[in-house]
Amino acid sequence: METKVSDLRMKRIRQRCGFINGIEVAADGSLGGLSLSWTQDINISLVSFSSSHIDVHITDSDSANTWRFTGFYGNPITSQRNHSWNFLRSLNIDPDMPWLVTGDFNEVLYANEKRGGRVRSHQQMNAFHAAMADCDLTDLGYSGRWYTWEKGRLARNNIRERLDRGMANSSWISIFPSHSVKHLSHTISDHCPILINTMDSSIARDVSLAFKFDANWILEGDVEGIIQSAWSGLEGDFMSKLSAVSLALKKWCRTLNSRRKVSTDTLISRLEQLSLEDPSDENLAKILEVKLALNMESDKDELF
Repeated sequence: METKVSDLRMKRIRQRCGFINGIEVAADGSLGGLSLSWTQDINISLVSFSSSHIDVHITDSDSANTWRFTGFYGNPITSQRNHSWNFLRSLNIDPDMPWLVTGDFNEVLYANEKRGGRVRSHQQMNAFHAAMADCDLTDLGYSGRWYTWEKGRLARNNIRERLDRGMANSSWISIFPSHSVKHLSHTISDHCPILINTMDSSIARDVSLAFKFDANWILEGDVEGIIQSAWSGLEGDFMSKLSAVSLALKKWCRTLNSRRKVSTDTLISRLEQLSLEDPSDENLAKILEVKLALNMESDKDELF
């Protein structure tokens, strides 16, 4: 993903999110900056990287398939974008290897992928089409709202475009025929996250975690009462009381998480609905209001 932050800061963010392994490419001022993160159970080997791409080989532990993933950043300067397409062509070194390319290409494929602002020239779009064709890359489509980037909080200057996408060659599509792509809601960045699933199903995991006090609980007004009630409601030694507090907090936490999930899901659903409406001043104001509410929920989750 494009980060627009230093590699050191991105590394700290990655580790806070639980990703031990990763590759960071520092941003050049306010432009670019790339990061790729993965969990320990994924086997990844770095092939190459630059200010505009990270290229790796991925070996699936289940199927032993090895395929290629490239995170790509298209040049934001229109006059330089052909250099991006030629660079993409240069990465097509093994046409037989399954290849997935995703990122911010800073370009649309079709005129209906842009609303507001200047009309995109057919020459620009055709150059993007040609590069994809030369690399046997096919757009993977999407579900969710149609645009991935937005600028302008008033209707008169609002611009929406589909700049981010996933695309793959025929070999990758053949080994992952049940893939899916979803445009997710976002609250801070002007780009939305893209979720690409290689399988159209998920496996639930039952993981038992040791109890630990979550710092964001202090933002909840009733946590102090829960602790006091559990501590004073039991006669016994220190460890017995501590165990009682732990059990009470676990039970309370399940209720809290359920309440937060309902609240967050409701806000996300509202944001998705508003994002599909025409961008009037009233609509954009409501979008901003919902984003602020989601950011407040996110702040609770990120407190350590």
